[in-house]
Amino acid sequence: MVIGATTLARRVCASLKESGNPVDHLAAPDDQDLRRALAVPPSGIAVLVGDDLSALRYALAVRHVCDTVRIVVTVFDRTVAQQLRLLLPDCVPVSPADLLAPTLAGLCVDPDALAVWDEGQGAVAVRPQEDRLVAAAWRASPAARRRAVLGRLRGQLQPHDADARLLLIGLLGIVTVLVLDWIWLVGAFHKPVSTAFLEAARVVAGVGPAAPHDGHPGYEVVSGVAMLVTVGFTALLTAGIVDRMFGPRLVGVLGPRVLPRAGHVIVVGLGQVGLRLCQTLRQLGVPVVGVEREPAAPNLRLARSMGIPVVLAHGEDREVLARLGLGRAGALAAVGSHELDNIAVAVAAHGVAPDVRVVLRAGEDEATAETRALLPLGLTRDIVRTSAAFVTAQLTAERAGAAPRRVVAGADCDYVELPGRGLVGWPVAAGDDCGHVPGGGERDGGRSVLGAQRPEAG
Repeated sequence: MVIGATTLARRVCASLKESGNPVDHLAAPDDQDLRRALAVPPSGIAVLVGDDLSALRYALAVRHVCDTVRIVVTVFDRTVAQQLRLLLPDCVPVSPADLLAPTLAGLCVDPDALAVWDEGQGAVAVRPQEDRLVAAAWRASPAARRRAVLGRLRGQLQPHDADARLLLIGLLGIVTVLVLDWIWLVGAFHKPVSTAFLEAARVVAGVGPAAPHDGHPGYEVVSGVAMLVTVGFTALLTAGIVDRMFGPRLVGVLGPRVLPRAGHVIVVGLGQVGLRLCQTLRQLGVPVVGVEREPAAPNLRLARSMGIPVVLAHGEDREVLARLGLGRAGALAAVGSHELDNIAVAVAAHGVAPDVRVVLRAGEDEATAETRALLPLGLTRDIVRTSAAFVTAQLTAERAGAAPRRVVAGADCDYVELPGRGLVGWPVAAGDDCGHVPGGGERDGGRSVLGAQRPEAG
């Protein structure tokens, strides 16, 4: 049984039908519909709706009616997924974003790898070898690591946004005046270190030298000029601090959240897939910067707490990509939820840096496939096809002998990792016309609640 009207639900239903499995597909059932459909328990149920709240309610309702059936449910929030595992026996939460992130990360950091991930015991890369896939330890090349380190160092001295530049210019200006005045007092006048520091601080504070210096009019003139200049530096510092206090503060001035300037990966679209991709790249030690156009995007707070620098801008703006150092970046990943936007980002990226590696997320729009036939946009992976492969493998786990551990997305085929068998090619229906639910319905990210009216997807 498949529950949901998303593209993923239709693709899973079509794939199960192609493999000879009878499928009962319910788009948005209420409680009574579920009870009638579960009168004869199915061998498995896939809850593939667009938001975590609906997925949670459907999973609870299914388990209340039937306590033995295997449930595969798509959820994005990891807390909800953990609670589903604890509360419901034989329930498998699946996040399409988590499934695809290792594949997208592999394409960004290694042109020969199909996927790269790190589970705390060292990074692993999957590469094709003859007629099979082989997993081996992975580490970035020395040149890539060197570029990443230099890019981070350069980012400490080259702030991206205006408020950070004002703050840094004001701070460096004040410190420079303080140090130069202190050196003059200690070196030329042989003042004690502490006394020289006090006088230099008075100059910076704008209250003048501690005492006049007879026979040294040049110092007094320079001190007066320094006080006037410091007034301007103080104004810049104050403006930068105010902007940092009341602004979103998505990019740091110093520290781990500064924008890297070389050897980094630019991730355009900070939805669920983009956020998971940034996390995976950070785990691999690859510097990353996110680009999000919506100031109220819910994942901005999470990105900030994870130390991921984010720029609020349109990723298809060539000037933005140039400011982010696309020509010195390792790759660009366009992973927004709308494929046409990803195409626009890819075209702009090719215009700014034709040689940069571009990775695109696809899955719900035929325009992506058509455009790939006309223009070599980059490395494209279908999130719906990959998720459908993993879900169908979970639903037929008993027939396969064991539940799959992960899925690796190839260009033309997806590979499911089965215990004792390794990565096995897993066929999926080419289209999402399952015959039960018409296409063009609820997209991923929509909302449907048991027995309630479904509002428009946000």
